Amino acid sequence: MTMEINGNTHERAPRPGQCLRTFLREEGCFGVKKGCDTGDCGACTVHVDGKPVHSCVYPAFRAAGRSVTTIEGLAGSGELHPVQQRFLDAQGFQCGFCTAGMIMTAAALSADQREDLPRSFKGNLCRCTGYASILDAVSGPPRTATPPVSGAAVGSDVGAPAGPDVVTGQSRYTFDLDVPGVLHLKVLRSPHAHARIIAVDTSAALAVPGVEAVLTHKDAPDRLFSTAQHENEAEDPYDTRVLDEVLRFVGQRVAAVIASSEAAAEEGCRQLRVEYDVLPSVVDPRAALAPDAPVVHGAGSNVVAELHASLGDVSAGLASADCVFSATFRTARVQHASLETHGAVGWMDESGRLVIRSSTQTPFLTRRAVARLYDLPLERVRVVAGRVGGGFGGKQEMLVEDLVALAVLRTGRPVRWEYTRADQFVGATTRHPFEITMTGGARRDGTLTALQLDVLVDTGAYGNHGPSVMHHGCHESLAVYKCANMRTDAVTVYTNTVPAGAFRGYGLGQVTFAVESVLDELARGIGMDPVTFRELNVVRDGDDLTAPGAHADDLGIASYGLDQCLGRMREAYATTDEAPDGWLVGQGMAIAMIAAGPPGGHFADATVTRLPDGRFEVAVGTAEFGNGSTTVHAQIAADELGVGTDRIVIRQSDTDVVRHDTGAFASTGVVVAGQAVLRAARALRAAMAAESAGSAGSALGAEAAGPGVAAGSALGAEAAGLGVVAGSALGAEAAGPGVAAGSGSLLSAHGHFDGTPRSVAFNAQWFRVAVDPDTGELRILRSVHSADAGTVMNPRQLRGQIEGGVAQALGATLAEHVDIDASGQVTTTGFRQYHLPTVADVPRTEVHFAQTTDSIGPLGAKSMSESPFNPVSPALANAVRDAIGVRMTEIPLTADRIWQAMRE
Repeated sequence: MTMEINGNTHERAPRPGQCLRTFLREEGCFGVKKGCDTGDCGACTVHVDGKPVHSCVYPAFRAAGRSVTTIEGLAGSGELHPVQQRFLDAQGFQCGFCTAGMIMTAAALSADQREDLPRSFKGNLCRCTGYASILDAVSGPPRTATPPVSGAAVGSDVGAPAGPDVVTGQSRYTFDLDVPGVLHLKVLRSPHAHARIIAVDTSAALAVPGVEAVLTHKDAPDRLFSTAQHENEAEDPYDTRVLDEVLRFVGQRVAAVIASSEAAAEEGCRQLRVEYDVLPSVVDPRAALAPDAPVVHGAGSNVVAELHASLGDVSAGLASADCVFSATFRTARVQHASLETHGAVGWMDESGRLVIRSSTQTPFLTRRAVARLYDLPLERVRVVAGRVGGGFGGKQEMLVEDLVALAVLRTGRPVRWEYTRADQFVGATTRHPFEITMTGGARRDGTLTALQLDVLVDTGAYGNHGPSVMHHGCHESLAVYKCANMRTDAVTVYTNTVPAGAFRGYGLGQVTFAVESVLDELARGIGMDPVTFRELNVVRDGDDLTAPGAHADDLGIASYGLDQCLGRMREAYATTDEAPDGWLVGQGMAIAMIAAGPPGGHFADATVTRLPDGRFEVAVGTAEFGNGSTTVHAQIAADELGVGTDRIVIRQSDTDVVRHDTGAFASTGVVVAGQAVLRAARALRAAMAAESAGSAGSALGAEAAGPGVAAGSALGAEAAGLGVVAGSALGAEAAGPGVAAGSGSLLSAHGHFDGTPRSVAFNAQWFRVAVDPDTGELRILRSVHSADAGTVMNPRQLRGQIEGGVAQALGATLAEHVDIDASGQVTTTGFRQYHLPTVADVPRTEVHFAQTTDSIGPLGAKSMSESPFNPVSPALANAVRDAIGVRMTEIPLTADRIWQAMRE
């Protein structure tokens, strides 16, 4: 059989039953992505005879005699297709994993189809952008910007360095490479919520042609670890094994089959015969607290962590209140739904070192965990992250690398394991479901008299992130308010369900939903508008941040823009919008505060090197998954060195070629890693100034000969990141790009930041909604978000982060929920059952930035990747309350729940 692929004839016949997606990737077209394999996400879109198809459900044999075009062949030689250029100009991507499919769909649209983009893009999903920049790319006007002059990158709309590769399908994600002789790993998952493995008969599996090995708990190290990755390992309970004889949730790994093909590995799993001793289980967190509940881990109770702390006298505070409101709020499990699923490929290199290429937010911490599990020196393990196709906290876990490492070490062969979309739902982590009873009291003059939280957190079968999500969620949600009397009682429990983990907002979104809903009711109860009520009670610049069980004392207000955010909310309330006749209209707002980084340390190291050709290389460990940190790091370095961003080269996310970085999580990509880049760039400027003055020879000596070597003792503490060199030290000599080239020798300097002290960022969200009283249908008429991000390093990129955060939160608020039945089985195992927001579901959000400059963050910047998510649910719930007169206390706010609430 023959087919034409991107203008070239291919004569290899596909395998029986093979889809076009896998066939094209085998032919080297790595721009064709796997997001679902069920035709739901559009990441695999290609053209067959000019028409767009989802290649994951298009049989490869049907392309015989046809012309197939992938993203790699869309453009002519040396030129971008007009749609590719528009996506690049508008920066219509973040992680970029969906971008090829988006572009291929857009390039085939007719004029009529462009008139109805929500319908035209119903088969394409994006988890990152919120679709605004994608729509700008398709229908314009795009958000274009003039490239900044040298030294003026910060504050401009500099495009992502990887942009040209993203829009042409050249960016390389985890599996976008050929690994000769690679074996495929698949796992048999537990059918029981709680069971002990009595025996595993592997004989039939090993007899399957192509099966090379079967791994059970007897082949794995008998060593506990946590899948959660933190610099401070004490944050997470060590309760997990690579393969365990005790199974604690439906979907847990039972055994792994390694084979020459995925089909053989899957058949091997089907041929495994396992004898189980089924044990009592508990799937409800409230039931897990009962004295006679089945215990998930060992003896004792199911309590993983708890917090009981108070400030003042809550009982007295409530007694003195003119208005008291109390309600119990519930939030659902939510899937991260990154379009690139979890996965890793591992091999032994020429020197016998273990190499793992993984879709991870934490390369260095993953290396540490793998090395410890298998008693390997750190230098014998290398972890590399290519471009990562979305994370949202879900890839702050080690869910695949440990088992891939075991398979490589046992077989001596390269091994890959790529989650299916069903694997993501049943075997990866979710957002923690919370039950929060919130009570508040206020006097008629607007003074808060008491705030009380009673929180129950379901961490699932394992405790990864459970304690810290509980503590974090209960802190900033209360600390944003001044109240003399506060109390928190919180407990995190094990259940025999799919484990929860880190998710954007890290507990704050759940607790803020309750706190801001109660604040809204208190304002109503005393007859005060919600903006004024918050203005009277929020913390102010110079205030201490206090809450029961408070964070370490390194957290403070280093810049303050919450007053400006609230001002934008007041302006929004004064606007008007049209609504359908007969629909109920309401408006609501909420605020949120978040710490920039976790307590207990978050470390980043950066090296900036002057290259012989006059460019500068920035080596930093932070992974890029759509968070935009790479762009900001290039901007920071360019401005400090007085050159354009086109003279900056970024190396990242490879434990062999960059120094330590805790990871891309907890809103640290700019405020921690960016600070390290800033310090390294300033140290290099000082070194170049010394060189220019003729003193470099004695000051730097031989240490400046290589790119991985510090700039030398002449820089002292500055080069180590313990201080900075003033910009004026370089004088006029270093102001232009010509100085950088120097004599053509390499020159390097290092920067370090340990993540302390920490500042806080603020967000406010407002909605106006309309509700159909006959059906409960909810429409968002207008959405406004105001953010205090300190110095806005890249306005377009930051706006995109906020639009994406609002869209993801709207998904969690309106539709998304991972369902688990009474036996512990996840029943939402694909995008068809799990409603991710599409173009049609997401309104445009007006984004406003407060004008502040932070005294801690690099060049005055603060974090803003997680925080836009947090005020969305309560703001929307408050708007619905305003419209229908009923307080909704459980999300998602589906139409049937709204209708039922109105009827009751």
